[in-house]
Amino acid sequence: MTGSTVPAPGPEAVESPLGGVDSGTDVSPAGGQNAAAGSSAAPEVPVRGTVAPQRPGLELLLVLGVSLGQSAVYSILSLVNKLTYQVPLNQQTTPMNSSVTPDRPWLDLLYQIAGIVFPVVPALLALYLLHLAGQRREIGFDIRRPWFDLGRGFALVAAIGIPGLGLYYLAWVFGFNTAISPANLAAQWWTVPAYVLLAAMNGVLEEVVMLGFFFNRARALGWHIAVAVVVSALVRGSYHLYQGWGSFVGNLLMGLAFGWLYLRWKRVGPLVVAHTLLDVFSFVGAALLAAFVPWL
Repeated sequence: MTGSTVPAPGPEAVESPLGGVDSGTDVSPAGGQNAAAGSSAAPEVPVRGTVAPQRPGLELLLVLGVSLGQSAVYSILSLVNKLTYQVPLNQQTTPMNSSVTPDRPWLDLLYQIAGIVFPVVPALLALYLLHLAGQRREIGFDIRRPWFDLGRGFALVAAIGIPGLGLYYLAWVFGFNTAISPANLAAQWWTVPAYVLLAAMNGVLEEVVMLGFFFNRARALGWHIAVAVVVSALVRGSYHLYQGWGSFVGNLLMGLAFGWLYLRWKRVGPLVVAHTLLDVFSFVGAALLAAFVPWL
């Protein structure tokens, strides 16, 4: 689940009935006419910025192209590769978080640090583009409401984590998913901290890009709110296809739920917390339980 400060709406801002914020300024071509027509216009993704991005579609494609959109393409190719093996999908294993040089722990640590720092750069790029448009604070990625973010994040872990684990298990049993091995770092003093940082990187990258930035730019493009939620969830599911069809469906459903909650809470913070915790439990839990639970 993956920035910086959140906004207080201006004194003129009011809550919309669909959970968004109406700044009192209609920047659409038919601005005045829409205001006069009442609430007949399609609902929009909530946004509190004041400056429209110059090329929202291009910015969205570029950010996805250097991050999760690129991952989706390689993930599809990986699934095709697995499906064309003469081995059932559930008899194949997908390793994650592997050591690079286990015989040289100091160098392996440097590889892991690089693997944490560089993937989060696209999230920083997304935040910078939001900043240029005067919209960085609107996505709710900050520490102004820590108890709100932590409380809802922990609640989401229970609500999504257990059903998600069950879905993965059933998909593996029925041959729709590979066996996922999420913890493959050599045992070192830094192994658990590395898993925690890898989980935080995933949370920041995915939620900042696929919720905060994606929904903001979708709104600027004039997409209907439902289209933004569905497309974001489809992309999220697609970059997990390398694990199998079960992971695609599970992450698609997670994307739909996270998209709805983001629109409701207007904060990406709780979703970053939830995503990070889910991955921490997955990575660290798998490292501790792998010897006892063969399908982890």
